[in-house]
Amino acid sequence: MSVRIYKKDDIVFAKHISMDDFKEGLAFFSDDNDFLQVGTWNYPAGKELLAHNHNIVERNVNRTQEVLFIRKGRILAEIYNEDDKKIDSFEAQEGDIVILLNGGHGYKILEDNTQVLEIKNGPYLGPEKDRRRI
Repeated sequence: MSVRIYKKDDIVFAKHISMDDFKEGLAFFSDDNDFLQVGTWNYPAGKELLAHNHNIVERNVNRTQEVLFIRKGRILAEIYNEDDKKIDSFEAQEGDIVILLNGGHGYKILEDNTQVLEIKNGPYLGPEKDRRRI
């Protein structure tokens, strides 16, 4: 399986990465201009990644983007455009990664005890400023 990209009118709303999409070495699934940079590592034992420090660089972030890692179970991800119209949906299962870049989204839990790790950029300004319900 290859990375599935959900887009409309050249706007990428989401990317779905399955466990099968992990390649050897370092692979990034995000574009350089995405607010969240998402990549995978796949190295043999003994590989050494050189120590480094990240420089302080001012960045302008105007959108919250999210990454989900499905640790256990399954979810249905529903993807919406900027006008709150549903454009697609897909299932993500254990080991999959979902990158949410634009528009809106909602989820349905499909299995008991589903566990999802969510990562998003901050700071979090509270529900009144950071989101609106569809």
